[in-house]
Amino acid sequence: MADSRLFFTEKLLEWNQLSNTRTMPWKGEKDPYRIWLSEIILQQTRVEQGLPYYEKFIKNYPNAKKLAAAPEEEVFRLWQGLGYYARCKNMLAAAREIATTYNGKFPGEYEQIKALKGIGTYTAAAIASFGFQLPYAVLDGNVFRVLSRYFGIETPIDTTAGKKQFGDLAQELLPANQSAAYNQSIMDFGAVVCKPQQPACGTCPLNRKCQARQQQLVDVLPVKSKKLQIKKRYFNHLLIELKDNIYIRKRTEKDIWQNLHEFILIETSEAVELDELRQQEAFRELFKDVPFTVVNVSAPVKQQLTHQTIHSRFFTLEIKQPLPLPDHLLVSRKKLDNYAFPKTITDFLHSKRLQLF
Repeated sequence: MADSRLFFTEKLLEWNQLSNTRTMPWKGEKDPYRIWLSEIILQQTRVEQGLPYYEKFIKNYPNAKKLAAAPEEEVFRLWQGLGYYARCKNMLAAAREIATTYNGKFPGEYEQIKALKGIGTYTAAAIASFGFQLPYAVLDGNVFRVLSRYFGIETPIDTTAGKKQFGDLAQELLPANQSAAYNQSIMDFGAVVCKPQQPACGTCPLNRKCQARQQQLVDVLPVKSKKLQIKKRYFNHLLIELKDNIYIRKRTEKDIWQNLHEFILIETSEAVELDELRQQEAFRELFKDVPFTVVNVSAPVKQQLTHQTIHSRFFTLEIKQPLPLPDHLLVSRKKLDNYAFPKTITDFLHSKRLQLF
């Protein structure tokens, strides 16, 4: 086993030095602030999608102090379209913690890094390793896959036992004096060689000792115990026009899109047409004293999130007198682009047919 582990680490470092051609704009970055930004943006996000956001954040907020001092609404607008908005909220909170507790200098100890809002074990290890050369092993999807296949580990990676087993193994394999190079090599190796589908087993430098290849388990490993349950939700957005103004509100509940804005929303258990929507108690209560005219009913649109599928429809209605909505803002349509909205609403607002912006 010791020989197999030594072979694994040596071959990975050799591959990284001689054959690793994977490039990313932040690869080799030593600034912990920039490493942190890239890691937060890339959570649940493809590199090609996240790169423009990374560049915008670096340009607007070149350090933690600049980000900490930025107005929340401004930061959320810059994040708009990237999704998983809790990341943005946590990122801003962490920046403010860095500014107040560490005088704007990114903390240099693993436990201090991990204590920052929104930073888990993987991100803390990445920042500690790449930014400060500390001996902490990263453990992401690529690393799980490489370790599971090479060592033939069938423990589910999404269990407490599995996370501990893989975490301990990853740390044992880490060469303390080359932690950054090793972490980069195993993540890149999982991305370009030991891929989820059609891995390059024939040319893999580890294939001679790979347990998954020997036991024909490449397509089986790694193992997951849980099957993701997708919840369906139906959002009926009421775009209420009063002269040249639109009613919006900020989502403050602990739900998707927290801190983003939306129109008046009525959520139903299934898709409904306008006649059915008008029978909903929330709709009747809203318009019991205020007459309205139907301007437009959009086609249904769908947005797929990790755990939810959001089915949305937009009902544009015109009124002549205000609605009693103390928790809503009445905003000029010309100023709607000053507010951050979920992608579905942003796409709707920017459609040529509506020409709201």
